Amino acid sequence: QVYLVESGGGSVQSGGSLRLSCAASGDSYSSYSMAWFRQAPGKEREGVAIIYSHGRVDYSDDVKGRFTISRENAQKTLYLDMTSLRPEDTAVYYCAASNWRMSGSAWSTGGAFAYWGQGTQVIVSS
Repeated sequence: QVYLVESGGGSVQSGGSLRLSCAASGDSYSSYSMAWFRQAPGKEREGVAIIYSHGRVDYSDDVKGRFTISRENAQKTLYLDMTSLRPEDTAVYYCAASNWRMSGSAWSTGGAFAYWGQGTQVIVSS
């Protein structure tokens, strides 16, 4: 069982930066693959970035080159550094944990993630 709590959301102007954090509690954090998802009003949830338990990362095309996912296993914390933010990045951002084996872009649907945080709002104004 993993409990996740996000923080760091807020309002920022276009071109600005934010750092999201996700604090985890529970056992075996380092064995989980961790990811960030987001959901904008009226849109489906989408995968933003994943960092696998072995350290490999992957990003959605929308955020590649602008966002960086990282994790501190000793602190049981997941991060998402967001730069060059755009109004279309406005959404509620969720962190999630999975102990399933995934390949390719399967992670981005979110179906393999059993544990989710409550979300943190990011608003980017033009």
